[in-house]
This record gives sequence, C-alpha cells and structure tokens, in this order.
Amino acid sequence: MGQARVFVLAKGGQPLMPCHPARARELLAKDRAVVARQAPFTMRLKDRTLADAEVDGVRLRIDPGSKGTGLALTDEKKEPAAHGPTVTARRGLVSIELQHRGDQIHHSMRQRAGYRHRRRSAHCRYRAPRSANRTHPDGWLPPSLRHRVDTTLSTARRLCRYAPVTEIHIESVTFDTHAMSAGRPLTGTEYQQGPLAGTEARAYLLELWGRACTYCGITGVPLNIDHIHPRSRGGSDRIANLALACIGCNQAKGSRPIEKFLANDPVRLAQILRQAKTPLRDSAAMNSTRWQLTAALSTLGVPVLTWSGGRTKRNRTAMGLAKTHTVDALCVGLLDHESGDVIVRVPQQVCLVKATGRGSYARTTPDRYGFPRLQRPRAKQHHGFITGDLVRATMPSGRWKGTWTGRVSVRSRGQHSLTTSAGRFNVLHRNLRLLQRAEGYSYASKRETPKIS
Repeated sequence: MGQARVFVLAKGGQPLMPCHPARARELLAKDRAVVARQAPFTMRLKDRTLADAEVDGVRLRIDPGSKGTGLALTDEKKEPAAHGPTVTARRGLVSIELQHRGDQIHHSMRQRAGYRHRRRSAHCRYRAPRSANRTHPDGWLPPSLRHRVDTTLSTARRLCRYAPVTEIHIESVTFDTHAMSAGRPLTGTEYQQGPLAGTEARAYLLELWGRACTYCGITGVPLNIDHIHPRSRGGSDRIANLALACIGCNQAKGSRPIEKFLANDPVRLAQILRQAKTPLRDSAAMNSTRWQLTAALSTLGVPVLTWSGGRTKRNRTAMGLAKTHTVDALCVGLLDHESGDVIVRVPQQVCLVKATGRGSYARTTPDRYGFPRLQRPRAKQHHGFITGDLVRATMPSGRWKGTWTGRVSVRSRGQHSLTTSAGRFNVLHRNLRLLQRAEGYSYASKRETPKIS
C-alpha cells in the first residue's frame, strides 16, 4: 500500500508525472504552484514548463463493469533482481472507481414509458406511440448502455489531460449467458436450443409449475403470467423470472417484492426463489458495450491494448490481492510471473467518481400518473450558482457558524442548500464562493481493500 499521487500540470497546462502529496504540499507552501482543480485534486506549477521536466509517461488500466468501472494509473520500473536479470515492478499511482447510473436511466425511461402507456390506455390527449420497426444507426446503444461507454470515455479523457498517458490497457471480457443460465457447460444440440425449444412460454410455465398458481397452489382457475421480481423493481422478462398466478394473487401481489408478498409462507417463498435464477442484465450489458468502449477509447490518440479477464485474475491471484474494481484495473495487462514481475504498490486511497448527471430537461414535475404537477424554472443558474457546484460557505453566525465546503443545490430566491459531510443546511448566496463548476460527477474517497491473507 502507498499514498495516492497528486496530478501535476506544467506552467503551460501540459501534464507532468504525478507527485507525492507531501511534495505537493511543499510546492504549494513555497508558492511554486497553484490549485488548478479541487476534485480530483490537481495543481499547476508556476516555474516549470514541459521542456524543463522529465516525463516518463504512465499507463491507464481499465476494468469495465456494468455498475462500476475501475481505472488505475501505473508506471513500471526496471529493478535488479536478487538472482538473475532485472524484473518489472508495477506501481499504482492513482486509483479511481467510476460509479455509473445506467440503472437510474433505465428506471427513468421505463417510468416515462409507463406514464405514456397509461395516458394512451385512458384515452387522454397525447401523441401516438412510435412504430416498433423503426431503424437505428450503426453502433446505436440504448441510453442506459451508451451512458456506460460515454462516462468511461469522459473519465479516461480527463485522466489523459491530467497525466501523461502513453498507453491504455483495457480488460475485454465476454460472458456466455446461455451457459450461465443453465449453470453448467453446454455442448452440441443442447447449446443450440434453449428451454423453450419446441414449445411456447405459457405451455412451458404450465408444465413447470404444475398447472397451479405459484403463490397459493390453486388449480382449475384462469392463470396469468406474472413476474416473480416485478419489472418496476428491475425484474427481467427472462423465462426464469416468470410464474403463473391466479387473478387474486396477481392483483394482491402487484409490484410488491416477492419477499414481502410471501413473508408468511417461507417454505413456498424458498421454493420459488430456488426456481427463479439471477438476472443476466449485467452480463448482457458487458457483452453489448465491450467493443463500443474499445472503439471509443481509440479516439483519444493513445494506443489501446485489450487483455482477457483470465489474465487479470491470474495477476491478482499471484499478487495475493483482494478483488475490487480498482485492484482488477491495476492487474490488467502483461505480468511475467516466471521472470519475477511484481506489483509493488497499491494506492491506499481510492477516488470515488459518481455519475450524477446535469439535471433534468423536463420543465414540469409529474405526479404518480405522469401528469404535470408543478412547473420547474427554465434557468438552471441562480445568483451565479448551479446545482452541483462545489462551493465554500462562510457562515457568520448561527448553528453552522464557520467555514464549510460542499455541493450546493440552488433555489431561485437565493437561499441555497449546501450539503457537507456534517449535514445539510441553508445558506445565502452572498456567503458562497465557487470552487469548481458542476460537471455531472460527484467526488469522494475511500480506503482500498487490503491484501487477502
């Protein structure tokens, strides 16, 4: 474990090699540098240009994920071994965990679709639905998946501005969702055919659940197809998430979680949960975006190298490291263990970067049925501040007297709301000073998971 490095820019704004935090404090104390950015912390030198500095370059390593992506900046040094030739020592400089909001985007779009569907079924005045056979351009992805590609590309582009990145190493992994759904390796005809081969969904479910209601066991009544994990709560249309329900159980369950609906029948609940399998949404998202992400990173003008997930796992196991997104990113790429190559430093602080978005384009707030409930202000900036700006507040009196730093949520009347680590309170815009503009991300830090025993 070691201290995470600080980004350093030359006098002209070009990236230099990251330095130790103690060195950064010394340069700032001697007035040889100024703060260029608060989060992630970046400073700019006053008396050194790129031509006066020695820049070896760093490598950006990326471990993409469905809900979070790990990024690590590393450098490699040749060190003499005790017996034999020199070995490569990989050192982690900066670790970043990027948290996506694809699930939030997916939920919002499903909610919007539900609003529109309800208004059409109620014969309310609303535009007609679009055709289902419309075409999409090459490389099109749903917004929740496109978000994963765009945020990873945006973070990588920022790191290329703050550090002298010479290579990008990315883990490119694919998932066999068919074999994962079966829970075992598949070959031949069994691999080519799924559970619905030669039948239909309703006939398959009738045989699977014994032509009875899944929740109460009643037979001889009309049965509806129901989602065990409701779609409104992230459930999929996968056949393993479908069950049969009588009209009474279907209406009583609604969108409630299965755990709450069958809380008084734990035996039946355990039986249903054994039948329902884990959704494959995350695996499908990785399969859909892996080539798109590699193609997007290649536009940064830096060589992009792809590596398998098996190599990352071997490197992590050989080094005795715990599995996290940032540690996996540190282990991406070639390490010749037979020659003695090692990872000698893991940053002990991880920078958490959470995608928060830039607000909503909607000018109205809807009610539970999707109808406009109140008007939103057209302007996003009020009294010089935008929601999400990093500010410093100086409170002259009262319970929150003192100086506070945090994110602001603006109001048109000028009495903004400030969120800090100690709590949330209201502050007048005259007592605020802007530190950094909102850019759609929030920043925090956490300690890295130590090595496994």
